[in-house]
Amino acid sequence: MTITADRSCQTLNYLGYDGVMADSQPRWLSAEEQRAWRMFLAATQTLFSAVESQLQRESGIPHAYYEILVRLSEAEDRALRMSQLAEASTSSKSRLSHAVARLEERGWVERLDCETDRRGQIARLTDTGFAALAAAAPSHVEQVRRSLFDRLNAEQVTQLAAISTAIAAGEPGDADGCPSSCGGESPEDGEPAELGRPAKAVSPTG
Repeated sequence: MTITADRSCQTLNYLGYDGVMADSQPRWLSAEEQRAWRMFLAATQTLFSAVESQLQRESGIPHAYYEILVRLSEAEDRALRMSQLAEASTSSKSRLSHAVARLEERGWVERLDCETDRRGQIARLTDTGFAALAAAAPSHVEQVRRSLFDRLNAEQVTQLAAISTAIAAGEPGDADGCPSSCGGESPEDGEPAELGRPAKAVSPTG
């Protein structure tokens, strides 16, 4: 079957198409939508490349690992079930397991068996891991400011939050609703460490 597109600039790959179109007509992007899409790709690739490079260069960790440390630092007792951590960090369970194993090798995270669920495991941020996060956070947030927020005014920041919320809402996450800890308790709300500072005290406690 041959598919002919009358708008050659819009490839099926860009539209995320991975099957065969039969009866339905493709909803081609308008010129303005196409421009917005291309600019969105360029902006996100530029932003994440800068953030990733800074973390690797100055702290020796990829952003995905940093995000895991952040999520654990915000949780009660700095611990989350692996399933909950995967959902919070938007990682697949297999990818998260690999990342946590690498963090365990550094002594930054430890895995514990769940006392109330033999099949479950809990990832806990160690004091050493928290110290590593506290050391990485200042230069990371400075990079985020330079690459993103210094380029936007207050109104644009509000718009960015609204747009990002709308996009994220279109991709439902894991519906299992796994509790964050063995007892099913939810982590306390706190200032996100991702764009601020580690949620708990900077100096690790015993």
